[in-house]
Amino acid sequence: MAARGVFITFEGGDGSGKSTQIQSVRDWFESRGREVVVTREPGGTELGTEIRRLVQNGPEDVDARTEALLYAADRAYHVATVIGPALERGAVVLGDRYIDSSLAYQGAARSLGVDEIASLSAWATRGLYPSLTFLLDLPPEVGARRRTDAPDRMERESMDFHERVRHQYLRLADAEPERIVVIDAVGTIEEVFSEIRGVLVERFDGGVATIDEAVDGSAGSVIVAGAGTDAPADAPADASAEAPADAPAEVPAETEDTASEVASSEASTEEAPLADAPEASAPDTAGEETATDEAEPVLVDTPEATATRKHRAAKASHKGSTEKRSSRKPATMVGALGESQGALWDE
Repeated sequence: MAARGVFITFEGGDGSGKSTQIQSVRDWFESRGREVVVTREPGGTELGTEIRRLVQNGPEDVDARTEALLYAADRAYHVATVIGPALERGAVVLGDRYIDSSLAYQGAARSLGVDEIASLSAWATRGLYPSLTFLLDLPPEVGARRRTDAPDRMERESMDFHERVRHQYLRLADAEPERIVVIDAVGTIEEVFSEIRGVLVERFDGGVATIDEAVDGSAGSVIVAGAGTDAPADAPADASAEAPADAPAEVPAETEDTASEVASSEASTEEAPLADAPEASAPDTAGEETATDEAEPVLVDTPEATATRKHRAAKASHKGSTEKRSSRKPATMVGALGESQGALWDE
């Protein structure tokens, strides 16, 4: 089966080190045999490069709505010509900025409305969203000190503007913790990538799921390879599915015990005197017990029946505990930001 495409984006304020970390992530995926497409917004296409020049280094009087529409136009063309085709052929797409940037910069910092910009971006991209986003978070003043070239029109905005951008990013991460992973970007390049690599291993390299499974799991559940719909932890154990392939002799033995138990139960029911009828009509509390107990006839308490019930209960317990361990929630907050995130919004 051909590999499925994976769309990962990198967000953050100016100077957060997105481009540097994207190259490290590219190497990580390529070392595992995946095709990787690295792109950016604006500028991932020839048209996007021209839009980038106009928006970042064009006239100073470009108003907020014009700016938002130009970014949306670039994004629509970018998805249609670069991102969409790459995902269709199974590539890993690493994007330097995407919809979240417009929500933070134009929606919040430019005060155009986050919901309005979200609707515009959804229409422009036909509803294409990344399965994972790394938010490289750091104070705006730290990013400004890292700048080595002349600032563009956006970078020349006030510190208050960039604080609003940062706070909106953190609000987005709080609203979508499964998709947006916050990384403390104040550390060294190696320290930051170490945090990112940990998430990659967990999501794509045998932690929670494989690369293909993580795409399915981005909707909020982890799909286990080779499995259908997950059964509830308290569902009866399926003997045919649980039995190891190298031990076929155990299945007929359990079947014979079950058949014997059912036959004994039927015989006991047929031979029971009518005087026992009131006892049978006593309040039924079986519905308060587990589904495993409901599935087992208990009319005859023979040694064979007792052994069978214990065997099935042990398997059901094992299955339930295994499923519980496999549903581990992926990390959504990485780095030194920790519980200070909420405080940042109140600054």
